[in-house]
Amino acid sequence: MLDAGSTGSRIHVYKFNYCKSRPELEDEVFEQIKPGLSHFDSDAIGAARSLDYLMEIALLNVPPSLRTCTPVSVKATAGLRLLGEEKSTQILKEVRNRLVTKYPFPLAKEKDPVAVMEGRDEGVFAWITVNYLLGVLGNNGTKSAGTFDLGGGSAQIVFEPSFDSNGDTSSNHFLSESSASSSQVNDFKHKFSYNKIDYKLYQHSYLGYGLMSAREKMIKKIVEDHSESGKSEVSHPCFPPAFNKIVKSHKDESSIKVVGTKVNKSPLKSAPEVEVEGEGEGTTGSFEQCLSVAKSILKTSDTCHIKPCSFSGVYQPDFSETFETNPFYIFSYFYDRTDPFKLGSEFKLKDIRNLAQKVCSHDTTLFTSPEEIKELESEKHYCLDLAYMYGLLKYGINIDDNRALKTTRKINDAETGWCLGAALSLISEGGYCSA
Repeated sequence: MLDAGSTGSRIHVYKFNYCKSRPELEDEVFEQIKPGLSHFDSDAIGAARSLDYLMEIALLNVPPSLRTCTPVSVKATAGLRLLGEEKSTQILKEVRNRLVTKYPFPLAKEKDPVAVMEGRDEGVFAWITVNYLLGVLGNNGTKSAGTFDLGGGSAQIVFEPSFDSNGDTSSNHFLSESSASSSQVNDFKHKFSYNKIDYKLYQHSYLGYGLMSAREKMIKKIVEDHSESGKSEVSHPCFPPAFNKIVKSHKDESSIKVVGTKVNKSPLKSAPEVEVEGEGEGTTGSFEQCLSVAKSILKTSDTCHIKPCSFSGVYQPDFSETFETNPFYIFSYFYDRTDPFKLGSEFKLKDIRNLAQKVCSHDTTLFTSPEEIKELESEKHYCLDLAYMYGLLKYGINIDDNRALKTTRKINDAETGWCLGAALSLISEGGYCSA
């Protein structure tokens, strides 16, 4: 399974034992490369050739006798979605051609084995992966885990809501199949069966709200807010003093220098809301200011046509009421940005806020670990990233500060993410060979 992501491409080579009623994962080989296919833009042939290293990994790990019956599937995510249909179609055409002409693996027997994957499928496959690895999928009477996958270009949330029998509006919308509002809500549902157990999931993919996309939006927000001032330099509250970046204004194509902020020596005290006036060294950054920028791009005040909503006017069953006690796994960039600071595999949302407050002080003396200090000095986006993550969880999908969260890169030695779920789907359709 080839994952053509927005920031890189990855391969997962799976080995299953299918001698029982359900497939058992015996082994996974994982490798990744950068950049992703979208980096090649109009160089479709170069994009296709970039996958050669990963396909060599497949050749090394699949026995020669099984190569002609081991299917390969390529699923591209937000990076190619955002690139545009014409360029992405040409890239995928060249990828398909290279796989067919250069490698012995057959293309998977599915509708389109080399394609841009729908965001809803990406989210649901990730949900299947996590619940399969936890041993929950297909086991009646066990609580399923929810998932929130923060990629580079998009973010996917999936959970199995439960409703009281009080007939509230949220319940009526989600459970009913007949009303006009229920018809619109159907876009957020995913129903399937596994091991004779039926699941009705809430799912949504937020294209343009992955971490890399959010970075661009949060920088653009400050630049656009101050483009009419005529100043050539703008101070951004999310960045440390050493940061600077030249950005083009979308309004008049002028070049504006985005710089960091002074160190705040009292980061844990409640700071007042302050508008950033682009005063360079005269502006002190804070978590509250950076969070304000994050909240502005989430569009939490957009009209909610079918209540309740998360952000950008998107329908979502009330998280605290319909998914109060089930495990909730946040991963991908959620894991990558919290793991260096030893939050552990389980923490509360307020722990992300507390970490972000320290990081957004831009004062490394608050950190005692040399590894943490080195990480902060090498990556200047940590304040922005953590403020966005907190805002996305708190004000985007409306999670309480005391809500328990779980994060991990692997469960039972297998990678989280959508790839295993997609592979299991192929197996269920007979997409495998016998050893």
